[in-house]
Amino acid sequence: MSENKAETVAAAAESNDNPKAGVDFIRARIMDDNASGRFGGQVHTRFPPEPNGYLHLGHAKSICLNFGVAREFGGMCNLRFDDTNPVKEDTEYVDSIREDVKWLGGEWDDREFYASNYFDKLYEYAEQLILKGKAYVDDLSADEIREYRGTLTRPGKESPCRNRSVEENLDLFRRMRAGEFADGEHVLRAKIDMASPNLVMRDPTLYRIRHAEHHRTGNKWCIYPMYDFTHCLSDSLEGITHSICTLEFENNRELYDWVLDALEVYHPQQIEFARLNLTHTVLSKRKLIQLVKEGYVKGWDDPRMPTLSGLRRRGVPPEALREFCSRIGIARSDSMVDYAVLEFCIREYLNAHTPRAMAVLDPVKVVIENYPEDQVEEFEMPWHPEDAAYGSRTVPFSRELWIERDDFRQDPPKKYHRLAPGAEVRLRYAYFITCREAVYDDAGNLVELRCTYDPESRGGQSPDGRKVKGTIHWVSADHAVDAEVRLYDKLFTEANMNAIPEGSDYKDYLNPESVVVCKGCKLEESLKDAKPGEKFQFVRTGFFTPDSKNPGVYNRVVTLRDSFKPAK
Repeated sequence: MSENKAETVAAAAESNDNPKAGVDFIRARIMDDNASGRFGGQVHTRFPPEPNGYLHLGHAKSICLNFGVAREFGGMCNLRFDDTNPVKEDTEYVDSIREDVKWLGGEWDDREFYASNYFDKLYEYAEQLILKGKAYVDDLSADEIREYRGTLTRPGKESPCRNRSVEENLDLFRRMRAGEFADGEHVLRAKIDMASPNLVMRDPTLYRIRHAEHHRTGNKWCIYPMYDFTHCLSDSLEGITHSICTLEFENNRELYDWVLDALEVYHPQQIEFARLNLTHTVLSKRKLIQLVKEGYVKGWDDPRMPTLSGLRRRGVPPEALREFCSRIGIARSDSMVDYAVLEFCIREYLNAHTPRAMAVLDPVKVVIENYPEDQVEEFEMPWHPEDAAYGSRTVPFSRELWIERDDFRQDPPKKYHRLAPGAEVRLRYAYFITCREAVYDDAGNLVELRCTYDPESRGGQSPDGRKVKGTIHWVSADHAVDAEVRLYDKLFTEANMNAIPEGSDYKDYLNPESVVVCKGCKLEESLKDAKPGEKFQFVRTGFFTPDSKNPGVYNRVVTLRDSFKPAK
């Protein structure tokens, strides 16, 4: 995909479903609510991740939306951990989520909350529903509940426990809390309508028994509220105005409203938007966990992962990610966004904001035979050719250099303007050199190029005015910084991972070249003290950053252009 096409795709996505010119439907809804005086003209959102995994690109869209909307309308956004399942949650995930949200620009001040903050209050609400005759304790197993629920074409059946008295339900529920029953022995269900066309409303489970230690409340509880019961009440307790969530919760909105109305408490407005679907990757938390646990990637922050920690380690700037989320826009229906749009946003930002440097990833030695053996010159080069504010650095030049192996051809094709026997090229900011001889080992491998230079061509210009078409980069052999460079690419070869043939394994589509390791690379001397988080364009190659975990290793953030070729 070309960058112009990427822009077109992004612009189309951004305008999708916009009811007002330049305004997505969520912001339009908020504007209407403010105009009518609903919620007193206040805007209060929240970003409510479950701490059972690391955040990924899909969450980035939600972070940018929830925190962005709050910022735009002078409101507030909470960070809330919906920690209702102790079996899957961990403080490791809490810490990583907090770091990721902050990195992406989310600010929540003192408004960090947990669903577990409200466990006592949620229990009270559950008892209120029982007392109102709107909830009952059920003895059916999970499989039986599933069977009794029916299908889209067949109504459900009422549980034999559905008509228990209020007193019996209250007694059983309190005994559930006291720990008298084993996991799965009882659940608390809402009493709604087993014939509802919305399967979500067929007496959904509100509480289940889990004899498991919670990461915050320890062993205080052995019953835990379900997500759908907890989420709406947490929103209510926090005074949220607009509860913005992804489209898979659209059918759950009816239950969201039912719980709040049944308890007669403050009622936020739930609004759904389409989740992010991105080519050449998966954004399923279940699948990402599997990739990590089964060793297909090297941890949650593997630079190939679509997790925010992986993107950060890879060197993706948060500014580029925010721009990406802005470009793809907010829609009411699912669509697939080309990975090229993300890469375009990254390139665009890095091109404007990163210094340049020379690095040779596949080095071959050049010996300039007529250059003085002990001489070292310094050439001044700008850090950024289009932004003088970046200043300049000095780069040493000597008799022996490293150049890219691909910058030489023994038998060059037509219109090849780099180095070849008898050919002359420009060394960037330095001199013209001419190849005199190529030296090979017994196996036929190129080991050295013997060249001469034109001393009058210093700075890359010749007094006689002759034209040299080819310009290549180089690194002084005596001053080179040794490095390992990892070339990261898309994680999957298949574009639409949601449409792989039925019965196939998504892991069969892992890209075998998602990382290519280049050892023995040679970097210019100015990079010897580069720190993780700093980013550079290696001229003619791509954008890179020092790895945060491995000194001497550089990660490719993105290529200079889209060069990905899917497996055939």
